[in-house]
Amino acid sequence: MNSPSAGDASLLTLTTISKQFGGTRALDAINWSIAAGEVHCLVGENGSGKSTLIKILSGVHAPDAGGSITIDGTTHARLTPQQARTLGIQVIFQDLSLFPNLTVEENIGIGLELSAPLKLPPRAEMHKVANAALERLDTQLPLDLLVGRLSVAQRQIVAICRGIASNARVLFMDEPTASLTRHEVDLLLATVRRLKAQGISIVFVSHRLEEVTEIAERITVLRDGKKVGTFPAREMDDNRIAELMTGESLENKVSARPVDERKPVLEVRGATRVGEFEDVSFTIREGEILGLIGLLGAGRTELALSLFGMTKLDRGEILVGGNPVRLRSNKAAISAGIAYASEDRLALGVNLRQSIADNIAITVLKSLSDRFGMVPFRRRAALAKSWVEQLKIRAASIEDASQTLSGGNQQRVVLAKWLATNPKVLILDGPTIGVDIRNKAGIHALIRSLAREGMSILLISDEVPEVYFNSDRVLHMRQGRIVGEFLPGSVAEAQLSEAVHA
Repeated sequence: MNSPSAGDASLLTLTTISKQFGGTRALDAINWSIAAGEVHCLVGENGSGKSTLIKILSGVHAPDAGGSITIDGTTHARLTPQQARTLGIQVIFQDLSLFPNLTVEENIGIGLELSAPLKLPPRAEMHKVANAALERLDTQLPLDLLVGRLSVAQRQIVAICRGIASNARVLFMDEPTASLTRHEVDLLLATVRRLKAQGISIVFVSHRLEEVTEIAERITVLRDGKKVGTFPAREMDDNRIAELMTGESLENKVSARPVDERKPVLEVRGATRVGEFEDVSFTIREGEILGLIGLLGAGRTELALSLFGMTKLDRGEILVGGNPVRLRSNKAAISAGIAYASEDRLALGVNLRQSIADNIAITVLKSLSDRFGMVPFRRRAALAKSWVEQLKIRAASIEDASQTLSGGNQQRVVLAKWLATNPKVLILDGPTIGVDIRNKAGIHALIRSLAREGMSILLISDEVPEVYFNSDRVLHMRQGRIVGEFLPGSVAEAQLSEAVHA
């Protein structure tokens, strides 16, 4: 189907939709539409109104008086959740909202069970519905496997199948690629194209702008609750979208610097862990940002875990400051001057229920403690306030729970807790996963600033632009081995991308 134009009949249309929460205007007179079988991307920074718009369409929130929602020519002042589902509006939220203790079949067919809660689950019908949904995506998953045992990418497929099983006509996908590798992203985009071919409309919400321009037919940009505009995707690029989202020019520039003459800080020689990585050797010099990129199964995170003492090398050695170190635990790694910010920020990086101050202090409790082993409130507060100020963490109070922060500010808290250990080497694994464009640029600027001050950084990512524009050198890892080295500026971004995805 061609991209919709102004004359095309819309499946779903919003007219002057607004929403006020107390003194905050979350949405301001939004007009928007999507055609049947269209892939339409919705982009904007955190707080731009994307989530509020989705919640209005799914019946979670009622819009303010004066607006309307038109579906198939019928106009509604608001929708209830039941109406939205009946009309074919389905939302796959970032957390997927699946039941890990139920099987693939039960998660996909849960709607059948909920429609008759006082009866036994219709197992035969659930099996039939789950099989049919997987067939529509040309995908196979064991129907009797617990969802909690699936990968993130597989759980994403289950969530999509659940929407299909509920007769979705408009499927909202909120940050569907935030926790996926590039390989998994490619598989998801192929799934989106299949859904489009079947006439299902897809609203794709993502901070990864290269995916937006790759999959969309039209792009709607929101900023501060207002619609900046709707644009044909073929006329847009990453820089233009970022400028419309933020009102600022955030164009990437190569930041690589010559570092050959600087002294080595971290040396890895023949590092091997059977089944994960083999004969890995490299050096990171003082103040250098070394990028490490590779696709799913490359062994990047596995290598990082060994460098942080979480897993033991089978062969090879690690030197810090020219001295061999034996990293039998993360405590030993920290003592050697190595810090590691995991790619899984929510599970391993920050305790969402704990305060900002507690999260920052957790890595240095011993140095904060007095002679009785207690942590004085003033020391903890002084440390937290210092890092909140240095890293520009936006929070009303250091005592606020970390779950009240945006993804970008949560990531800054993770960085703060590791920077508090005064590391010689900082390992950053996917440091901007799930972070909006402005915060991503801010975190990249912070990384470059730390390097200029002399910190050595291993920047691990599956996003080519992230390593290309922020690293002094880039190593390419594939199937557990280093297979190439690139100098940004000496080679083009496209050359690195071609090598990674070859």
